[in-house]
Amino acid sequence: MTQKIKELFEKARIKISDKQAEKLLKFYNFLMAENEKYNLTAIKDFEDVVIKHFIDSAVATQYFYGKVLDVGAGAGFPGVVLAILNPKLEITLVDSLNKRVNFLNSLKNELKLNNIIAIHSRIEDFQKKAEFDCVTARAVAELPTLLEYLLPFLKIGGRAIIYKGGNCFEEVEKSSEALKILGGQIEEMTKYSIFDNLRTLITVKKVVSSPHNFPRGGNLPRKKPL
Repeated sequence: MTQKIKELFEKARIKISDKQAEKLLKFYNFLMAENEKYNLTAIKDFEDVVIKHFIDSAVATQYFYGKVLDVGAGAGFPGVVLAILNPKLEITLVDSLNKRVNFLNSLKNELKLNNIIAIHSRIEDFQKKAEFDCVTARAVAELPTLLEYLLPFLKIGGRAIIYKGGNCFEEVEKSSEALKILGGQIEEMTKYSIFDNLRTLITVKKVVSSPHNFPRGGNLPRKKPL
């Protein structure tokens, strides 16, 4: 099955080593073994997990550097995949559900990954503002809300790397106020296709410090997005 993982990655024009393929297979097996306990993913078919979770997470690997924050880390997409593919990254995984953090810590031990740490916290309570080179999230919220969750934790000059579906133009249109308030600037929007599934990668550069009172509590980023 490691060979099948490599073949699927190569078809997506991403090269991985045998060791990385082995770790991804261990990831898959551990995810399936623990999934019913933690309710981590509705996608269970081997090839679907490789394509829709592993490869989709991996397409942005080249954009990440230094200290990385993955907000709403869930089952480890993209954070754990990034950690496997680039051991030089220092990745902090934050999730609001303790059971998912327990899974991530068990996964870290299972895969012997020394470059990740998993923390149980709501993002509005997370204290490490302006400390990260890169922040990311996948399938968490619409872009205006997501920018409030991400940008306050970036250093000036750092980047938010955001995974979105193929049709996200309306979300981008609604994000101008959030970008202005939080000090971000859309740097790049890259359309790509994974096995005929159209996706978009949005890179936002932090150009000005975010006000200290963001992200707001009380679920306001979702209820009343900027």
